[in-house]
This record gives sequence, C-alpha cells and structure tokens, in this order.
Amino acid sequence: MNIKDLNNLYELFCLQSKKYKNTDFLHSIRKNKSIESLSWYNVNKKTESIANFLFKKGVKRGDRIMLVSEGRPEWMISDLAIIKIGAITVPNYTTYTQKDFEFVLKDCQPKGLIVSNDKLYKVILNASKKINFNFEFVISFDQLNNTEYFKEIENNQEQVSYNPSRKDPACIIYTSGTQGNPKGVILSHGGILANCEDAKYLVEKLQIKNPRFLTWLPLSHSYEHTVQFVQISLGAKVYYSPIIEQLLDNIKLVKPHVLTAVPRFYNNLYNKMQTSVKKASNFKKAIFYKTIELGKKKFNEEKLAIKEKIINKALDILVRKKIISSFGGNLKAFVSGGGPLDKNVGLFLNALGLKTLQGYGLTETSPVVSCNPVNKIKIDTVGTIFSNNKVKISNDGEILVKGENVMLGYWNNHEATKAVIKNEWLHTGDIGEIDDEGYLKITDRKKDIIVTVGGDNISPSKIENLLCLNNEIEQAYVEGDNQKYLVCLLVLNKNFNRNDEKIKKIIEETNKELTQIERIKKFEVIKEEFTINNELLTPTMKIRRHKIKLKYKIILENFYKH
Repeated sequence: MNIKDLNNLYELFCLQSKKYKNTDFLHSIRKNKSIESLSWYNVNKKTESIANFLFKKGVKRGDRIMLVSEGRPEWMISDLAIIKIGAITVPNYTTYTQKDFEFVLKDCQPKGLIVSNDKLYKVILNASKKINFNFEFVISFDQLNNTEYFKEIENNQEQVSYNPSRKDPACIIYTSGTQGNPKGVILSHGGILANCEDAKYLVEKLQIKNPRFLTWLPLSHSYEHTVQFVQISLGAKVYYSPIIEQLLDNIKLVKPHVLTAVPRFYNNLYNKMQTSVKKASNFKKAIFYKTIELGKKKFNEEKLAIKEKIINKALDILVRKKIISSFGGNLKAFVSGGGPLDKNVGLFLNALGLKTLQGYGLTETSPVVSCNPVNKIKIDTVGTIFSNNKVKISNDGEILVKGENVMLGYWNNHEATKAVIKNEWLHTGDIGEIDDEGYLKITDRKKDIIVTVGGDNISPSKIENLLCLNNEIEQAYVEGDNQKYLVCLLVLNKNFNRNDEKIKKIIEETNKELTQIERIKKFEVIKEEFTINNELLTPTMKIRRHKIKLKYKIILENFYKH
C-alpha cells in the first residue's frame, strides 16, 4: 500500500479492512476490565450503516457533522462514516462549556450531531436552544430520548460514497485564537494522509509485529485524531481507555507497543517514580540512581568504563526490564506531542530504557511537523522534519512550514488565514533553529498562546479580558505555559479596598464562564501597575508577557511549588 496514491482517508480504511477482514480491530475496555472487540469486518459494516443513514438524512458533500464523545470505537466509526460521504467531521471537546458549543454551532452550522451520552447532549441542546439553532438529526451512542440510537441503525440500502479527493476537507478542529475566539482549522484528507505516511514510517522503524495501541487522549485533539488514521495504516489493534483513573491498569492489561501522550503524562510518571523510589530501601535507591546515572551517560554517548558497561548490562535486567514490564512488557516507545517535553523528564525516561520520542506540530499542520527517530534521539530537540513538509527559519527566527499537511485555512475566517499563510508558508508563531543534522529545536514562542503540559492551547488574553470586566480588577496576567493549571497576577482598581474574599469570588465566577482547562487555580494581587514607563505595556497598551514573566518569576514559580 502506497499512501501517496490514496485519494482520501476512507480509501485507506477500505484497503486495510479488506486486508485484515475478521481480525480484531477496535476494543472497548470496561470498568470491570473486560474487553469488547470489533473486527475490521464489523467496523466496516457499521461504518456503511451510519454513512447510509447520513445519506438518507440528506447529508451532502461539504456538510458539517458535530461529533462529541469520549474515546470509544463508535467515535472512529462515526468519523469514517462522515468522511465516506464527503461530509466534514467537527470534533468538539467533552469539556466544552455551553458558551463554547454556542460559538461552534453559530460558526460552522452543523447539519447533525453525533453525541455519546445524556450529560453532553443536554449541554449541547441548551446551547442550541439559546441561539435558536436546530439539528436536522441526532445520533447517540448511549440510548437517549429523541435521538437515533447508534446500535439500532441498520444498513438497508445500497452503498453510497462521494469519494473525496485529497484536497477536500476531512475535518474542522477548533483551536484557541489569540483574541479569545476559537478558530476552526480545516484539515484536508491529503494533509492527514501525508502525516500518516511519515508517522507510519517512524513506527515501522520500531520493528513491531501486530502493533497494539492504547488510546486515551481526546480524539477531538488533532494529535490523537490523526493517530487513529496512523493506527489504521499500520493495521493495529486499538484499545480505548476513556477512564483516566484506570489508565495505568489498562496499560498493563493491553500491553501496548507504542503509547502516545502529552507531556503531562510523562511529568506525572516522572513524579510518581521519584516519589516511589524515595520510599524504597537504601539498596533499591542505590540501584535505581545508578541505573539513571549510567543510562544518562550511555544516552549522551559518553564513554563507559568496562566495569560500568558490565554494571549497566546487569541493570538492564534488574531495573529496566522490570520497568518495561510494569507497562505490559511490549513497550517500544513513548511518543510525546502537543506541547514541550521537559528535557530532564525526557532524559530520565530514556535512561530507564523507556524510549521517549518528542515531536512538534500544530493543529494547522495536521498536526506533526517533526519527530525524533528511535535510532537517534536528541532530547533537547523535536526531531527531524517529516518528509512531506518543508521547514525554513525566517529572518526573525520564526519557524515556517510548507506542504500538503498545512491546513486549507480557518473556517469562516479569511483574514486570520491570510495572517498566518503567506506565499504557501504557514507562520507557526514559534521561534526555532535547525542543527547540522537536520533536527529542529524550539527556542521560544512568538505568539501569545499558552500550551499547557496537557497539550491544550489556551488564549490568555481571553481570560484576562474576562477578569478585567470586573470593576475591582484593573489589569490581569494569566500564566500556565507547560504547567498543569493556570494562575494569574492581578492589579486592582485604586478605588477598590482590597478584599481577598471578594477577589476569590470574582475568580470563581469567572471560572464558570471558562472550560475546565482555562480555569484559574491560584492568584496573587500585585501592587505595581503595568505601564509603558515600567515597560510592562507596549505603546499600543498590550501587556509585554515576557517582561512580566521575568519580573514576577519568583511569584509565578511559587504557584507551582505547593
């Protein structure tokens, strides 16, 4: 199979479905750890049923269908059915507030809704009523009133397919904009296929037979959305783990070969291991720390003495093999994306034998631009550039990307599209450099977007503006880059007598207007106003984020120490 020759993502699935037929494909892990399986044949048949249902409901090429669900087999089946008939999937996060759904509904005007459960359906229904929007149909994964039940939709007519081209839109994925409103990123079939081609090659270098993946990240995220098509291209077995509390247990149960995750997962893993070893006996501590020490030396290609080589070989069996066994025993690589991976965390994991490959990309690039190859990992870089896109560094250091994987544009936002795509080059807003071996390194961020440790893109200005709608607050600065949660610095109105309880209440009320990932967890009131004179404001009255971050470095760091 040559991915370059394929017209669309559904064609990729069809080829693999014919190849693997009755082999198990998609798996649901239940709360009691039982596993329900679907073969490629079953998935294909159900996809045809849903596609035919959509066709009967009048869904045409280019129509949008909103898809809101946690990760489960029905998600992939629905996505495949939508693109089979040339329609466009609009995935939305399950953590969206009613206001978020209102914006998306108004912006992309979806013809229908596919939703998993009653709780989500009620929030979306309230949003649609608020703006007088009506869905022409609703499909639900759980059995709900006034919806078409997913399991009962049967295939009762001839097969239909519009056979989309590589240039046709496959999905619209909403991402935060610097001015607060989300932007709908239009990704093409060809863009995602190009990404799949390079990612497939990367995984094949791991030399895995019958690969197994555990999917737990939101499929509404462009990272995991594309990963599902990589899984299809590899003929992999896919296991869905929607309950985050069961993740580590499910990893042991599934025994995955590759685990894709955002930096938060690896940070938590690092902290958990460090805490665990502190409670161990002195002998176990010594062995563990020796494993890290020699593992780092070997990873950094430092010369090991003969005695160290012997000890390191023994530690492969005593420590590293046991650690890999705790992840099921088959693990060949962690893949980190969606945000910057802390260098120390990456070095620590690689030293323990957990090969951790950091990549880089944006929703606008379908999403991967580069990734570290398994045979030569450079932990302070985001790897070598994928063959299906070109990267160059502009005169001011900005990373520019060109290729089929670059988005078609922002939905209903021509001005925003023109601002970032110039002469076919996407201006990423990130500053970087390319070393002599072709590895890309991110050195700074040009755009005012917070990327959390979970890989979520958040517009700080949106939250700051909401806070400043309160008379008591004159100015606000929100921070949380590469962290688990957001914090803020507040400058109060001079006429307001400071009352911490009142401020706390304002924060709580503001949080109700925000999604879970956007909410403020901690705050500090500062006395000095942001002004042009103290260089904390630009001449156009915009806050200088890097200056504030530097000036209040200690306060900001202390937010995350407790």
